[in-house]
Amino acid sequence: METIHKHIVLGILAHVDSGKTTLSEAMLYRSGAIRKLGRVDHKDAFLDTDALEKARGITIFSKQALLTAGSTDITLLDTPGHVDFSTETERTLQVLDYAVLVVSGTDGVQSHTETLWRLLRRYHVPTFVFVNKTDLPGKSKEELLAQLNHRLGEGFVDFGMPQADRDDALALCDENLMNRMLEAGQLTDAEIIPAIARRHVFPCWFGSALKLDGVEELLTGLDRFTRPAPALDVFGAKVFKVSQDEQGARLTWLRVTGGELKVKAQLSGEADGEPWAEKANQLRLYSGTKYTLAETIHPGQVCAVTGLTKARQGEGLGAERDSDLPVLEPVLSYQVMLPEGADVHAALGKLHRLEEEEPQLHVVWNETLGEIHVQLMGEIQLEVLRSLLAERFGLNVEFGPGGILYKETITEPMEGVGHYEPLRHYAEVHVKLEPLPRGSGMQFAADCREEVLDKNWQRLVLTHLEEKQHLGVLIGAPLTDVKITLIAGRAHLKHTEGGDFRQATYRAVRQGLMMAKSQLLEPWYAFRLEVPVESLGRAMTDIQRMEGSFDPPESGEETAVLTGFAPVATMRSYPMEVVSYTRGRGRLTLTPDGCRPCHNAAQVIEAAGYKPEHDLENPADSVFCAHGAGFVVPWDQVRSHMHVDSGWGKAARPEPEVQTVPQRRAMAYRATLEEDAELLKIFERTYGPIKRDPLAAFHPTQKRERPDFDAQQWEILPEYLLVDGYNIIFAWDELNALAKDSLEAARHKLMDILCNYQGYQKCNLILVFDAYRVPGSPGSIEQYHNIHVVYTKEAETADMFIEHVTHEIGKGRRVRVATSDGMEQIIILGHGALRVSARMFHEEVQNVEKQIRALVQGQA
Repeated sequence: METIHKHIVLGILAHVDSGKTTLSEAMLYRSGAIRKLGRVDHKDAFLDTDALEKARGITIFSKQALLTAGSTDITLLDTPGHVDFSTETERTLQVLDYAVLVVSGTDGVQSHTETLWRLLRRYHVPTFVFVNKTDLPGKSKEELLAQLNHRLGEGFVDFGMPQADRDDALALCDENLMNRMLEAGQLTDAEIIPAIARRHVFPCWFGSALKLDGVEELLTGLDRFTRPAPALDVFGAKVFKVSQDEQGARLTWLRVTGGELKVKAQLSGEADGEPWAEKANQLRLYSGTKYTLAETIHPGQVCAVTGLTKARQGEGLGAERDSDLPVLEPVLSYQVMLPEGADVHAALGKLHRLEEEEPQLHVVWNETLGEIHVQLMGEIQLEVLRSLLAERFGLNVEFGPGGILYKETITEPMEGVGHYEPLRHYAEVHVKLEPLPRGSGMQFAADCREEVLDKNWQRLVLTHLEEKQHLGVLIGAPLTDVKITLIAGRAHLKHTEGGDFRQATYRAVRQGLMMAKSQLLEPWYAFRLEVPVESLGRAMTDIQRMEGSFDPPESGEETAVLTGFAPVATMRSYPMEVVSYTRGRGRLTLTPDGCRPCHNAAQVIEAAGYKPEHDLENPADSVFCAHGAGFVVPWDQVRSHMHVDSGWGKAARPEPEVQTVPQRRAMAYRATLEEDAELLKIFERTYGPIKRDPLAAFHPTQKRERPDFDAQQWEILPEYLLVDGYNIIFAWDELNALAKDSLEAARHKLMDILCNYQGYQKCNLILVFDAYRVPGSPGSIEQYHNIHVVYTKEAETADMFIEHVTHEIGKGRRVRVATSDGMEQIIILGHGALRVSARMFHEEVQNVEKQIRALVQGQA
């Protein structure tokens, strides 16, 4: 009896350096697809063929290979692991049947692992897990499984366990499996396969890809526990990648999802609103750099097609729908600096050709300045882009300093009105703008009756909403996390044209944004920082300084690990600082984590100097017609001229003023006073006749200016700690002993101790050293890591300096002074500061060090 083969498309994903390409190589070798086992570090890996990949030892471009495991034909897609190329990985996810997530046994779940897991969950990709490098010292299987279930969610089961133990664990992951266990006492493969496909179970294997340990078991598992995807009855295919071969021919990579694709078949689609139809000249089945030509491609197969020049990444062909827009977006922008005399428009065309191939590259032409800007994920992409331009086009470019890609959103619902009525034109549009949860992007909908606005006009309005990148009104950055819903509109039987609704729609969105309360967003990183234990205090202080946050540290005996989040703007140059202060022993991993409210919004808005009223390409005003001529109505007066009343928000918010919650409460309270005359009489009997309007305090005031940024903040003033350096050194036995050999060494030892103390206590620490008897000393204030170190000038003692500082800041802040000087105690108490004796301060510092050690060791 002939064995029935099934076909699946399998992706390999991992955090960089987890051994993803090594596992791909081992799977190909074990399955017999390749005869020689290559290695990334030997620069002979089967799938890392590009010169840049060999030089850096990382995967930059996704690759394809073909292998067979048992009765399963596998198209293996090896994706980039570095965070800079995450968008290419995301595009690939949308054509996968299954994925293998590679986790390093020495590092466990890392920040980019969590990002990949969120993408796998978003695209509903059933996932197997291979925990690699278990031959090296690290966590046990039980600890790694517990971390997977804790950090990524439930359902991770060790499939290397005895079957009885495995089945018990599986029963806890899926209700159907639990019922089967109660009925039969064990589980079959046929019962486990649907649970994996539903993403209720994630099978795990442990091993070492480099030593081929556990690879055979993984291949067997992929054969046993997978099923082919259901196919469409008619032809369908999804484009997920565009590249070029060694001869420069354009390759369009697609996965057939239904029917079949024959060579020379006519394919059609739409590009930039224009339909296209082209022939599939060749159908190539690639494995590594080599390929075979096919006459027919069946459902579930992946191929590269020549002859298609218009198809774009993410496009659905035939019955297949287009892919969703990528979640991951660039966070940095760089100006392209062309060589002297270079044709800027020719260079722009070459960059657009690369943009077709690289989903994470966005090319922007600033017509006003005549500049080309590229938007990227990180520095490595710059190197790849520079290399590709030089290699393909002989164009040597440089890049200007990078800038942050900000976004904007709104924080409250608002109706926007747009009217466009120059002579012989007419359209009015009402849209509702609503804030969405973080990471939702832009969404568009219609909630309008057909008797109000015909369905054809509604579809046109939605087209106009989707075709434009809407800009915010704070700095003109792209809008995100907003839902725009068409709620009303009007057309004219004779005078309305399609372009009229485009103008009215854009103006309605803009007018709503001007009315709403906007918020500036900036990109953030999720980070993982590994430093020597002695540098932990410095690291914690740095993260606070960069407006970041972190979880309690995890550590072994020598190193500590901090994980958390921080703005890209403050952290992008931090990797070099880590290398410097840890002397090369530190390691920092950064992963884009979407946008959050900007930490210095007021400063960014002021620096941008954006005036939304002067943005002629994005007007918020409307055009009305009277006496045969059109006239412009400013955005804040449009509602008094509009022809349609949508009825939205009438019960909650009187027009034209939009009331805030405190104003609504004030109105309610005023109404009760007006209705209760008896209360007013009691008030007058108690406090005397009222000679002014008793309700004046409750009258809401109209606010005409645009409420675009709320600058109100609750500020908690930090504690200031002043330390008399020499008094402490001579009062602490260990420092006093060190000072007898070297006063300089004692000073630096105290400075290092206080750095850790400050990092934990989060105070403003000023360490003062007395230079009273140093002839000619000019005095100085220096920054030593996270503390301030003051050397007083000649004829100025430490207590004089401390007295002056406490006098200046003691009235508005909590100030403590650590010293053993009795006279200084009287002075500082007179200025409202609190004295801490050298002995008490020594105990406090020791207690902080114990807490840090306990925190670190408790997570080990």
